Amino acid sequence: MRISQDFAPTGPDAGRTARLRPVRGRAAAALTAAVALALVLTGCGSGGDAGPKPASAKSSADADRVEPLAAPPAPKLPVTVDSADGSKVTIDSTDRIVPLTGSLSEIVFTLGFGKQVVARDITATFEQATRLPVVTRAHDVSAESVLSLKPTVVLADTSTGPAEAIDQIRDAGIPLLVVEPAKGLDDVGRRIDTVAEALGVPAAGTELKERTEKRIATVQKAIPAPAGGEKPRVAFLYLRGSASVYLLGGAESGASSLLEAAGAVDAGKESGLDKDFTAITSEALAKAAPDAILLMTKGFESVGGMDGLVKIPGIAETPAGMDRRIVTVDDGVLLNYGPRTDRVLTEIVEQLYAEGGEGR
Repeated sequence: MRISQDFAPTGPDAGRTARLRPVRGRAAAALTAAVALALVLTGCGSGGDAGPKPASAKSSADADRVEPLAAPPAPKLPVTVDSADGSKVTIDSTDRIVPLTGSLSEIVFTLGFGKQVVARDITATFEQATRLPVVTRAHDVSAESVLSLKPTVVLADTSTGPAEAIDQIRDAGIPLLVVEPAKGLDDVGRRIDTVAEALGVPAAGTELKERTEKRIATVQKAIPAPAGGEKPRVAFLYLRGSASVYLLGGAESGASSLLEAAGAVDAGKESGLDKDFTAITSEALAKAAPDAILLMTKGFESVGGMDGLVKIPGIAETPAGMDRRIVTVDDGVLLNYGPRTDRVLTEIVEQLYAEGGEGR
């Protein structure tokens, strides 16, 4: 299942968040200070924008930007690479690049190819990409729109469709590489390497992979021990209020790896949900018994914020609902598993272990 991020914010309570059971006193302060310092240090020498900051320290100007490598090398082309759909693709120019997912766009821009990108998927919402024309609609690719931009290489993943559009682009003689999608932290380095190899800059891919993995590890080192010795149980909900879509994430939702890396338990997975999503029911939520709920920001807003969230059957009866404890992360980055995953993990950790919070 591919999650839609093409949704407008709604609701009078948009943006309000409550926090999970706090870690009192010095632990919370130490967490914020350690994450902030470590991320700045690991960003030294990388060039581009300043290193990532904790969510609480981000300014509106840099909250949704990618951080390109300082001096990526010139591509060594042509290259022939294996596509995830079984074909071999030869790429001899990176002059006009079209990445067809937000995650792939993030990698391409961070590798230093932002000026060569000529279009974007609707889920590429970071600041540097917003000037580009959109060539997808509800995640369906418009082959005509892509071809009109005369790309020299197109990047897609196995969830990109419809198949007819992919075939049409390839039939026009455009090199199109299909990349395996990311499902967890273990996929971050693989996807960076794949894209970097396709663009003829494998050394830059290694540099970016190492930078990203180091920053993720730095965030994890700063996670405090859970209060009372029990890991917080967090349920990932996918919500789209106007479409009446209310789903509880399971083992294959894509969020498990992030939650576990943040020192939490994926409540849906732990309750026995072994697929991606299931419809929210009072019974499923009672079995999951989350201490907190993880939401995409637009999903939270689409149900009318906290007051609307607790009206969804079963939520008010969970520990998270009773305490009004949630964690929200921007739709365009939460499940990307790419160069900004350390920032996502930082936001989750800060909210899980924050001092105080609304609803208390």
